[in-house]
Amino acid sequence: MELGPIRDKIDALDSQLVEIINQRLELAAEIGKIKRSTGGDIYVPEREDAVLRKVSALNKGPVRNEALQAIYRELMSAAIALEKPLLIAYLGPEATNTHAAAIKKFGASVDYHAMSTVSDIFTAVEKGEADYAVIPIENSTEGSVREALDSFVESDLKIVAQIYTEITHALISNSPLEAITKVYSKDQALAQCRHWLQRHLPHAQLIESSSTSRAVQIARDEKGVAAVAGQLAGEHYGVPVVMKNIQDKADNTTRFFVIGRKPSGPVGGGKDITSFLVSLGDEAASHSGALLKMLMPLAERGVNLSKIESRPSKKRPWDYFFFIDVTGHFDDPAMKEALAELKKFCPVVKWLGSYPAVTK
Repeated sequence: MELGPIRDKIDALDSQLVEIINQRLELAAEIGKIKRSTGGDIYVPEREDAVLRKVSALNKGPVRNEALQAIYRELMSAAIALEKPLLIAYLGPEATNTHAAAIKKFGASVDYHAMSTVSDIFTAVEKGEADYAVIPIENSTEGSVREALDSFVESDLKIVAQIYTEITHALISNSPLEAITKVYSKDQALAQCRHWLQRHLPHAQLIESSSTSRAVQIARDEKGVAAVAGQLAGEHYGVPVVMKNIQDKADNTTRFFVIGRKPSGPVGGGKDITSFLVSLGDEAASHSGALLKMLMPLAERGVNLSKIESRPSKKRPWDYFFFIDVTGHFDDPAMKEALAELKKFCPVVKWLGSYPAVTK
């Protein structure tokens, strides 16, 4: 077969695609004008989710849904940039897994700002210095990010979306494997590669750093030093990868939250997740079945519990907050009824946000 005729067809389709993309973005810009005139939000997570579900349902292949969704995320990113400049804060520095997750969610057309702590991120969004922020919340291997959970206790920010990202780690160094005596990384990254490091670098000193990107910077500047980080960080700082995929578990996944000042609207159809925190207070100390009592208002109304985790309240000994994820939106009647009943005997029932479930 000759390549020429096939390439001619591709060129013709490319011309159509460019025209159609620009037509779509022009319509998105019109929507942006209406939003600005009415005070509406430029980024609408529930609309994004609806678009991704729609195009996935229309897809007949051969392109995979994940690839198609990535293309559409970039289209929506370009549309947002036309409607209004958007600044996304994230737990930095550059080239971390959180940075990669933020780009995965918001695309390449918006602005990003790396921040050094979760506390700084919450403050920036609360003050309007950033429109939204992306923070890591839990890892499938090492569990929750405690600082992120604790920040929700005092903040009025809302969770508006979530991101699940498969995390792969690499050993990054200017030195060969046999010459490495120190390995730097974030505590969670070291933990996720603990067994690999014990097998292949049993005599190396494992040292915590403030981030995976900072670890790569140290490895760049010192002989005999390696970093555990994503390949993106190695490429960004110009340090070669010694070994790929050194994480202990193949399905190592991190969940991230997108936080903002206004809550998301409902997706509907059981495709929403709601997070809230509850304190039992004196109820926990005085009743052995207090936790069961807390869950009953949800169970009796068919509200499905998908996660529960406790954290010390830090207000008094043995007092805990419970972080809970359930299926459904805060505005659902069954959810409203359950939370109203909880408030009768729980001193704290705080809605953290409702957001779309992960689009498949």
